[in-house]
This record gives sequence, structure tokens and C-alpha cells, in this order.
Amino acid sequence: MSRLRGVLVGCAVGLLAAGCASFPEQPAPTGWSPAPQLTPQAGPEPELPGQLPGSPGQGRPGQQTPVPPPQGCKDFNPAVVGTCLSPVSAVALTDVNQTTGAVTALATERATGRLVRVTKDVEPVVLHAFEVDASSDGGLTGLTLSPTYPEDQLVYVYLTTPTDNRVLRIAPGDVPKPVLTGIPRGPSGNRGVLAHDRTGALLVATGDAGDPASAADPASLAGKVLRIDGSGQPARGNPTEGSRVLASGLRSPGGLCVSGDGSKTWVTDAGAAGDLLYRVEAGRPLGDPAWSWPDKPGVSGCAALSNAVWLGTSRAPGTLVLPMNPDGGFTGKPEPYLDEEGGYGRIGAMVAIDDNAALVGTVNKDAGGAPVSSDDRVAVVVRQSGSENGRD
Repeated sequence: MSRLRGVLVGCAVGLLAAGCASFPEQPAPTGWSPAPQLTPQAGPEPELPGQLPGSPGQGRPGQQTPVPPPQGCKDFNPAVVGTCLSPVSAVALTDVNQTTGAVTALATERATGRLVRVTKDVEPVVLHAFEVDASSDGGLTGLTLSPTYPEDQLVYVYLTTPTDNRVLRIAPGDVPKPVLTGIPRGPSGNRGVLAHDRTGALLVATGDAGDPASAADPASLAGKVLRIDGSGQPARGNPTEGSRVLASGLRSPGGLCVSGDGSKTWVTDAGAAGDLLYRVEAGRPLGDPAWSWPDKPGVSGCAALSNAVWLGTSRAPGTLVLPMNPDGGFTGKPEPYLDEEGGYGRIGAMVAIDDNAALVGTVNKDAGGAPVSSDDRVAVVVRQSGSENGRD
């Protein structure tokens, strides 16, 4: 993903402002095995038709530029990429038009099993409809792109079937192929999420299938962060040779994110007594969470930034920004962001574009939400610096 991110980031942020931003070089990656040398290349600066207005909710209320409310599936917010979807479980940025700045993304719908391609003001295109069992917290819940997506166009998904949870790989013009099957399925704890680390290994966070003991069992694939190669085998450099397990102790993960320099990996979980954020340490049980939310706002998708972890909340409007110390610890409390009227409502899926921008998907059509006519949506959101992250 880092190579793709380097190509797309400037123009994605350019969707929200005329011209592309300039971003500093990332430090050398660190991880569990030597990473290949990657050289991000910024895309050409897009020629945009004038200054685009800021997105509602992306700053202090007094600084917002009014945007007309949506009319049916037409959303006038320039940051909105896709509209009129079912609740979105995962998102991935695939392309930015270098002439217009228009973003194209992929999104998954948990309950329908649809993988769709979205571009602003274009009807969503269904790329595949998976048969899924969404009767519990499972369904089509995980999505990530191949680290070499611009060349191979490979997409990975995590889904629940009537018999198991599994990871599949999809290539253009081909049927989905199994990568890892037999992940335990149960009455709960079926949600799973995907990411890639800076070495190109596929990270898979799995639920405990309703059996907490399985999360501690090293022989079970349930309740784990797994690290595998493209064929589903244990990735080179794993803590235990021949084992897919990187860390253990999950219940129902909702987000998995790796920092841009590869040094920190985070996973969110719906714990029995609250929502949790864990730092993943190779070869260790997850242990005590880095942060917990006893009020259960539905902490789900995450974006690992250089100085914060940015989190979507699927049961409360907006997002949370958790400021981070250089050592990866937290001292300040989470700051609400995009939670005011004019934001996007409840946000489940989230993936970082760069250190200040993320692609998100909303879940306002789920029970208890307050959808607008264009929900559910995929959008690009930009984090403001300093005190503008939260309320004054």
C-alpha cells in the first residue's frame, strides 16, 4: 500500500483544495523482516476547476463553507466519493484522476456482500457480489489492496460463509480464489479486517467465533492477528516459524492499521466491557489495551498517523483523534472530530491516505443511525491541525 499511497496521496488531498500538497519523506521502515526499498512518486498536480469548498464538519463551525443538502443520491459535498450504498464495512483508495482530481475507491457492504467501485457523481459499479452469512457481526467485513495494486489489480477481502470465515483474492476477470479458509465461525466474533505491513505481508485480524478460549489457543486461527503471504502460508519472519500467528487475544476486531513508517501496528476490538485499541507486538498476546472506551461508541476503523491514531465510531457520530507520544504511548484523551451537525454521521470504515487525510465509509443506515438521502457514503476527510481536531 505504501507505493500506491505515494502515487495517490497528493492528488487525493487535492480533491479538497486547488492543487496538490507536498509531503515529507517517511523514515526508513521497520518491521519483522527487511522491507523492500520503496520509492513513492507523487502524481502530477491536477488541474482543478477553481477552489473547491471545504467539506462540512472539517473545521470549526465558523469556518465551514455552506454546502447544499443532498438531493436523493446527489451529494454536493466535494469530498464525498460514493453515495446511496448499504452500510459500508471497508474502503480502499484505488485511483485519482490526474486531470480532474476525482477519486475512485472500492467499498464493501457487510450485509449485502457487495464489492463496489465508486467515483463521485458516477453510479456505483458492483464488481462482485459474494454470498455471505451476515446473521451475526460477520458478512463482508475486510478489504485491502495488493501492495503492488497498480500493476496486478489484486484485491483481498475477508468474509463469513455458513461454515467458516475466510480470506479471498480477486483478480480482474477471474473468479475469487481462496487464500485462507477454515477460520472458525460462531454465533458472534466473526468480524475480520485486513491490512498489509511494510514488508508486503498480509495482516488478518480475526474474531474469536464466540469462544474466548480460542483466542488464547496458539493452534486456533480465531481471535488472532495473523501474518501470511499471498498464498495464505505463514509469512517469512514470523515470530514462530511455521505459524501464521503474530499476536493473540481478540474478540471482534473492527480496524487494523499500520503506520506509514511501518513501526506501529494497531487493532481495534469490541471487548465485552468496552471498545478497545491495542498495539500489536509481534509474538505477544495483546495484553492490556492502549486505550479503552467503557461507553462503547463503536470504535472500528483506524488510521495510524505519525502523531495520533484516528478512529471511526460506528455507534456515535464522527471520529476520535487519539494524540500519541513519540514512543507510541497516549497521555491526552481522545478528541472528537467530525461529530458536529454537518459531518458524515456514524463512520465505521477508515483507511489512511496520508498523515492528515483518510478515506471513510459511513454506517448511518444501521439501526439507530440518522441517514440523509445520499447515505451510506464514502468520503475523503482531512484532519485539521492543532486545536481544530476537536471542540474548543
